[in-house]
Amino acid sequence: MFGCRSYVESNSYITHLQCSRCGETHPHSGVQTVCVNCGGTLFARYELEGVKSALRRDELSRRAPTFWRYREVLPVVHDENIVSLGEGYTPLYPLMRLGERLGLKLLVKDDGVMPTGSFKARGQTTAVSKAKELGVRRVALASAGNAGGAMAAYAAKAGLEAYVFMPRDAPSVAKLECHVMGAHVYLVDGLINHAAAIVQRLRERYGWFDLSTLKEPYRVEGKKTMGYEVAEQLGWRLPDGWGHWARGHVEGVRGA
Repeated sequence: MFGCRSYVESNSYITHLQCSRCGETHPHSGVQTVCVNCGGTLFARYELEGVKSALRRDELSRRAPTFWRYREVLPVVHDENIVSLGEGYTPLYPLMRLGERLGLKLLVKDDGVMPTGSFKARGQTTAVSKAKELGVRRVALASAGNAGGAMAAYAAKAGLEAYVFMPRDAPSVAKLECHVMGAHVYLVDGLINHAAAIVQRLRERYGWFDLSTLKEPYRVEGKKTMGYEVAEQLGWRLPDGWGHWARGHVEGVRGA
């Protein structure tokens, strides 16, 4: 039954997955990619009233400054399934001169210090951890940059097979990172959408869990921690901002 936590002791308050298009609900206890009803993107839903009772600001302030300090609002049910490379709680730096020129207080969040060099580590630690929890053995995605390397790194830590499909003209460093991390790398003559089409076509045949952007519910759950971190670092005063990580940020500040 959706809308309630499992009776098994859990650190997460996840209750179910919900389609952003048609509203259909799906269990989080099985492997899910997109909505089986309409193909829409799935988002995790949580028992937020329970989170409010269990996770207070003073409790949060006593926790280690890591990504998984927000585990109550992340989808991994049991801590033993967490696949971590030491990610999270990245610094905010003031841009004094540019801020003065623009007449505002300007800060930048540096996710370049993440284990794989970008914010993509947030999504992949979450997605690969959930994949491990669900018993997945093979993960795949289409990537033209650092998402492939991030998935390869976390999959290697989890002991999962990783398959990355990249445009042939993707940056050499991105391709090399995937190889170094032990992923199976396939180069595609075309763009990232052509690579994504191959993953989608072959995933059922080879038993891959597709971790491509918006083809599963969990990467965005990791990205929302940027919102939590920024809110904490600014004394729970939410900032203005923009960027292609904004969807995850919105999911985070909704719960903050």
